[in-house]
Amino acid sequence: MAALILQFAADHPCGAGHFPGNPIIPGALLLDEVLTHIANDLDIDGGAWRVKSAKFPRSVRPGDTVHINYTRAANGEIRFECAVTNSNVMSGIASCHPLPIESLSS
Repeated sequence: MAALILQFAADHPCGAGHFPGNPIIPGALLLDEVLTHIANDLDIDGGAWRVKSAKFPRSVRPGDTVHINYTRAANGEIRFECAVTNSNVMSGIASCHPLPIESLSS
């Protein structure tokens, strides 16, 4: 199992509009950042992610530090779990697939 850390700035711009007075990191942004960190760690350059499942049991807030643990299965699937202060905030399964050559030339 590999471990990564993702830090959201306390003044992250999404906090101003999502939601005023009670800011949270949107799930789509959290998922994107986690997959980007995993791709960087695995040296995956380009490709399209296919998310098989993603669950968000708790919110992440600006200023939080997200601890990412992931494993890569023989079939290429990546299973990940994310926690803030030992509380699970996201888990899921995803895989990254190369983009077709024709989509790279546009």
